[in-house]
Amino acid sequence: MNSSDKIDYTSYEAAVERSKKIEADLPLHPGNYRLLTGDRPTGRLHIGHYFGSLQNRVELFKMGVPTYILIADYQVLTDHDAYDQISENTKQLVIDYIAAGLDPESETLCIFPHSYIPELNQLLLPFLTLVSNSELDRNPTVKEEILASGKKSINAGMYIYPVHQAADILAVKGNVVPVGKDQLPHLELTRTIARRFNEKYISDEPVFPEAQALLSKTPSILGLDGAQKMSKSRNNYISLSATEDETETLIKKAKTDAERRITYDPENRPEVANLLLLLSLTSGEKPEVLAEKIGDGGGGALKKMLADSMNEFFRPMRTRRAELEKDPDYIDSVLFRGIDRARAEAGNTLDQVRRAMNMEI
Repeated sequence: MNSSDKIDYTSYEAAVERSKKIEADLPLHPGNYRLLTGDRPTGRLHIGHYFGSLQNRVELFKMGVPTYILIADYQVLTDHDAYDQISENTKQLVIDYIAAGLDPESETLCIFPHSYIPELNQLLLPFLTLVSNSELDRNPTVKEEILASGKKSINAGMYIYPVHQAADILAVKGNVVPVGKDQLPHLELTRTIARRFNEKYISDEPVFPEAQALLSKTPSILGLDGAQKMSKSRNNYISLSATEDETETLIKKAKTDAERRITYDPENRPEVANLLLLLSLTSGEKPEVLAEKIGDGGGGALKKMLADSMNEFFRPMRTRRAELEKDPDYIDSVLFRGIDRARAEAGNTLDQVRRAMNMEI
C-alpha cells in the first residue's frame, strides 16, 4: 500500500468546496450524477430525518438526479439487538419514502436492502485488502460510534462497516453522497478505496468513481428535550407516522424555559430556539419573525402554533402513508423491483472488478 496515499480524515474544507461546486452543477446537469443515500431500518423515520435528509432527497430526485436508496439492514446487526423488527422497519421506510414524494415507478429511482444484493457484498473482500487496520483505527466516526455504544468490545462488523459502506456506494457507481460532517470520514475511506483499486488494478478506464460529498445545510434538529439530537433511542422524537393528536400531545410536553417572552436565541435559549426552528421549517417563515409574532404569548402559544403548523405541513404525507399501509403487496413489489435493478447494477460492477483483477474464468 502506498504510504503517501494516506486517508485524510481531516479534509473538511476541501469537502466543503467540492460540495458547493456539485450543488451549483446539479440543477444544470442532473444526469451526470448518481446519488446514493440510505437509512438503517431501526424504526420509523421521524421529523428530524425528514428535514435532515429525506426532504433533500425528494428535491434532488425531482430535479432528475438518478437516485439509489439503500436500506442498510446488515448494519443493524453491528450495534443493535432488535433484529426481530428489521423486516417490518424496512417496509415502513419504503412507505415513508413514497409518502414523502419519491416515485418508485420512475426509472431514476431504486430502493433496495443490501442484504439482498450478494454481488454488492462480494466487493467487501477485495476492498478489505485495500485498507489497513491502523487506517480503520484512526476513523473518528467509528471511534465515536464505539464510544456511544458503551460497549467494552465490539463485533468485527461494526469495525469494518466503513468498508461495507464503500461497497454500498461503489457497487452502483454512486458518485455523490449526501452526508453530514460526521459522516465525512466514511466517505473519504470510500474515495480512497476507489482510488487505490483504480491505481492497483489498471484497466482501460477507472472502474470506480471517487464519490463526492453533498454536505447538508439543514441545521441540526434537537429532540423535544431540547438537549440532544432528535433520536429514536433517546425517545425525544415525533414520528412521521404520528397522528395529529399524538403530535400535539408530544409538542405540549416539549421543554422550553421560564422566560415568557419568546426570542430566537440558539445559544442561550436552545429549547425555545429549536421549537422556533421547527416552526420555521413547517411554515416557511424565519425563526426571528415567528418569535416577534408570538412575543409575550410564551411557550404555550409557541407550542400551539408549532403543533398546528406541523400537522398542516405533514397532513398530505400522513394521508398518503395511511393509503400505502393498506397495500403491503405494493410495498413488497417496490422492494423486489429495486432488488432486481440493484443486483443487475452490482453484477455489472462485479464483472468489471473480476476482469480488472484477472479473475475471469
